Amino acid sequence: MENRTEMTEFILLGLTNAPELRAPLFIIISLIYFTNVIGNLGMIVLILWDSRLHTPMYCFLANLSLVDIFYSSAVSPTVLAGLLVGNIAVSYNACIAQMFSFSAFVTTEDLLLAAMAYDRYAAVCKPLHYTTTMTPTVCICLTMACYAGGFLNSSIHTGDTFRLSFCGSNAVHHFFCDVPAIMTLSCSDRHVSEMVLIYGAGFIICSALLLILISYTFIFITIFKMRSTAGYQKAMSTCVSHFTAVSIFYGTVIFMYLQPTSSHSMDTDKTVSVFYTMVIPMLNPVVYSLRNKEVKSAFKKVVEKAKYSLGF
Repeated sequence: MENRTEMTEFILLGLTNAPELRAPLFIIISLIYFTNVIGNLGMIVLILWDSRLHTPMYCFLANLSLVDIFYSSAVSPTVLAGLLVGNIAVSYNACIAQMFSFSAFVTTEDLLLAAMAYDRYAAVCKPLHYTTTMTPTVCICLTMACYAGGFLNSSIHTGDTFRLSFCGSNAVHHFFCDVPAIMTLSCSDRHVSEMVLIYGAGFIICSALLLILISYTFIFITIFKMRSTAGYQKAMSTCVSHFTAVSIFYGTVIFMYLQPTSSHSMDTDKTVSVFYTMVIPMLNPVVYSLRNKEVKSAFKKVVEKAKYSLGF
């Protein structure tokens, strides 16, 4: 405890050490963050506004958008502050709070993607039983379970990371308090903590990914057996969007968390982290809206109503 309390703050070294890159990166990341918040808020409002979208699939999608805003907001302001002023000091408790909130919402997104895959399986493979399988109660329970799993997983990894002693350098070679980056600063034996991270994160990621892969195996088998062109196109329009989001998200998360911290290259981690902390949350609304006819139809309806209200 004495060693731990010696460390009162961490210094985040930020996204880049090159002063000439800070201004353009600040503009780019500001635009990405602004697009992320507006896009995801727009998706949530659209789903709440249009009664045709009050279905389990869009309930999960609204929560996915909410989680995207939260976990991106846990990181982006720190990144932007670092680009403005250079290295920034983050208190010990603030670092814990950032790590916990980011990890909680990223894990929740992981579980929500699995829940969405199960929902698509029920809709495509068991259409006659869909309304009895995915009832509002089941949808709410699955959503709450995703949040509970996210916060439980985050509690374990954040607690395990900060039980370590930090008595050496407090310079974090990252732009936010991420688990691997903080672990590398520990002056105590972190082997057990690394194993907890790899096996704990591995269990959550692989379990969710396995459920998604099994669901999509049955979904694609069912889709290819469809004789109706309209049914085929409708199933593909919703499933391809989700499968695209899943592929992007899991590719980056597996790279980040399923390897020992000793194998991490901080420069590579920063690049990958920018992608999944800021770019992926911005892409999700685009992926789902471009491939989804119901979302596009609801958006057109909103635009037409706005034009009518403004007298155009």
